[in-house]
Amino acid sequence: MRYIYLFEEGNKEMAKILGNKGAHLCELVRIGIPVPPGFIISTDACRRYFEEGKIGEDIKKEILDALKKIEKMTGKKFGGEEPLLLSIRSGAPVSMPGMMDTIINLGITDEIVEKMHDKRFAYDAYRRFLAIFGKVALGIDGEKFDELLEKKKGEEGVDESNLSTEALREIVEEYKKIFRVPSPYDQLFIAISAVFNSWNNERAISYRKIKKIPHNLGTAVVVQAMVFGNLGNDSYTGVIFTRNPSDGSNKIYGEFLINAQGEDIVSGKRTPLPIEKLREINPSLYEEICSVAKKIEMHYRDMQDIEFTVERGNLYILQTRKGKRTAKADIKIAFDMVDEGIIGKEEALLRIDTGSLAQLLHKRIKKANRRIASGLPASPGAAVGRICLSADGAYEKGLHEKIILVREETSPDDIHGVARSQGVITIRGGLTSHAAVVSRGLGIPCIVSCNIEINEEKKEIVADEKILREGDFISMDASVGEVYEGIAELADAEFPEEMKAILSWADKIRKMKVYANADLPDDAKKAMEFGAEGIGLCRTEHMFLNPARLEIVRKAIFGDKNSLNKLLEMQRKDFIEIFEIVGEKPIVIRLLDAPLHEFLPKYDELLEKKIKGEMSEEEEEIFETVKKLREENPMLGFRGVRLGIIKPEIYAMQTRAIIEAAIKVKKKRILPYIEIPVVSDANEIRIAKRIIVDEIEKIFKEKNARINYKIGTMIELPRACLVADEIAKEVDFISFGTNDLTQTTFGFSRDDAEEKFLRDYVERGIISEDPFAILDSKGVGELMKIAVEKARRANEKIEIGICGEHGGEEKSIKFCHSIGLDSISCSPYRLISARISAAKAVLS
Repeated sequence: MRYIYLFEEGNKEMAKILGNKGAHLCELVRIGIPVPPGFIISTDACRRYFEEGKIGEDIKKEILDALKKIEKMTGKKFGGEEPLLLSIRSGAPVSMPGMMDTIINLGITDEIVEKMHDKRFAYDAYRRFLAIFGKVALGIDGEKFDELLEKKKGEEGVDESNLSTEALREIVEEYKKIFRVPSPYDQLFIAISAVFNSWNNERAISYRKIKKIPHNLGTAVVVQAMVFGNLGNDSYTGVIFTRNPSDGSNKIYGEFLINAQGEDIVSGKRTPLPIEKLREINPSLYEEICSVAKKIEMHYRDMQDIEFTVERGNLYILQTRKGKRTAKADIKIAFDMVDEGIIGKEEALLRIDTGSLAQLLHKRIKKANRRIASGLPASPGAAVGRICLSADGAYEKGLHEKIILVREETSPDDIHGVARSQGVITIRGGLTSHAAVVSRGLGIPCIVSCNIEINEEKKEIVADEKILREGDFISMDASVGEVYEGIAELADAEFPEEMKAILSWADKIRKMKVYANADLPDDAKKAMEFGAEGIGLCRTEHMFLNPARLEIVRKAIFGDKNSLNKLLEMQRKDFIEIFEIVGEKPIVIRLLDAPLHEFLPKYDELLEKKIKGEMSEEEEEIFETVKKLREENPMLGFRGVRLGIIKPEIYAMQTRAIIEAAIKVKKKRILPYIEIPVVSDANEIRIAKRIIVDEIEKIFKEKNARINYKIGTMIELPRACLVADEIAKEVDFISFGTNDLTQTTFGFSRDDAEEKFLRDYVERGIISEDPFAILDSKGVGELMKIAVEKARRANEKIEIGICGEHGGEEKSIKFCHSIGLDSISCSPYRLISARISAAKAVLS
């Protein structure tokens, strides 16, 4: 097997073997973009490294042979008099910005420094190498190097780009006391091993979990001749996006530093200049960068994130990748590229990341307290949360409360805390720093270069002379880069104009109808705003669970007719309000489904009162009823259709509320779909239908009016899937309740599984994905497929849909399309992504 590829030997289609970074460097060389020479160690070599625990001798030979070719291309010698220095960079098949390790200036030693003419540059390169090699390859605490550097900067009163040659030499001598410097060739193989190992560091693993990237891909390693942006004031380093990654506007966007290396800009340790400033400093270079950037974008036909270095006036491109962008930018770029004739509408739809579209629903600041700080708007949106000064703290607290992570700067090691924060604020860094890029990718509001001070010892920040402690509330508007004291009032987001056009493209292509799950009038209003074609699930128990109604519901369950009549009035009023909002669109109303324990007093609390002899006569009656109804496993107990059959008055009351409300709303032709839940046999349907139809006919006679309605069932049990042909003969429609169907198929309790073992199962590869987030096509999906085929054979006119939250997730929607469902239903806030996903399912 071949393990090493020169840049000239690959292309962009080889990312699986060469990694995303390496494959695109090959592509840049292929289209004539100036790229420093190099080669790639493949992902196959990485996987073999993990199997054998070392770099094989045959792979080492291939590496040395490739290195000789790079020496020939550059005219420099690795470890020689005019030294060839190398960068060793990771490159996963899927872009994982900043999550793995890089080592730069590799190949430098005392002997080589002595031979180099520019001593200031030589010692600057050497101290950078020693610090990064010590930290990444040898596992030495990076603070040991940082402390020595900060001390020397303090002594000279300058930043690191202006340290004197003597200061740099002294820093090198101090660094060399920390570890012995290996020979250039030892450095090379130690560094390659370190980059391989970085595939399994904590931040990389965390990022893959968040982004659902498989853990078995491995990383390629890019070995490349160094070019230097720190050779003086005619040398630069920078990062640019071919379009604005925050709002999508068609303008070069980015930052650069003078006399610096790439790590300076990415780390956020120096605040860079906006790329437009380069036009003033060096107009011809600015135009050259813009021209090369546009050439790369036109080749890829997508917005690109490009890293560049200018060495003494000569431009080199070090990397290009599809630029991370906000959902707002994603929509605008897709629309504009269609408008510009670069791509077609179908390709634009296929490119849209539906998983990030929820960002478009980010809140904005409506009313805030005093502004206390400002910075650069790095990732849009508004957030309110408690100040947290550590990533670990944010990770722990972010599960239970709203946190805003406030840091000097973030590093890749902070990914776990960033992902659990409502927003991120950093003092350092620019619009292409780690905090900015990662927050944009996760859809989290972020402000960088913020004018606040952090006191780690006292656990507090100072903003506009105001002292705020960790745990205090602040608010942030990352769309404009402002921070406010206390809790701000937030308002809903406003959709970009381009979204309307893109949704219209999607609606013309998709085959499945898109409904919303909405239990209350406000949900229904939101659903209609977001383009729902109807309500695919209205859960009546959510109306019951209103605290003001709970006592009435309990009495009704206990058989109190007066309470049942009160519930009838309440439900009828609810349905009138929802029918007014939804109008003539279908609305699927599920009859009471929740386990009874959700409505009843807690048995343990009642038992304690009884033991203490503190019960009233009424409470004694309640206790006896609760004791009789309590269940060992309420999930599989007395609920759904079972309750409706044993206590028919409840389903009759709900039916009356639905039909009377529909008759009441005369100005619109209401079409209620009455849904029977938790069915496992056609006989249950027959009995429940009789209760429903008998009540409807009574109402029609009483009101001297008739309306259209449909009766159907929710399939959420494996047995129901297997007897779907018998069930289909009795109903007008079927809706898969995939949350419960997943629980009953796997035998997992969703809440317990997620808390106790499900994450571990995914991490260990026992199951590939969380089946409650992404539909399990092999098991649950196979049951659905059987049910669809059987139901359609028995009833050609039957409507079949899905109403579990899987109905809003792209991969699940693609599966639903493949088995021929008529509709999907999801929460109102997932409707936009569902509409586009349904179109993508057709296109793919």
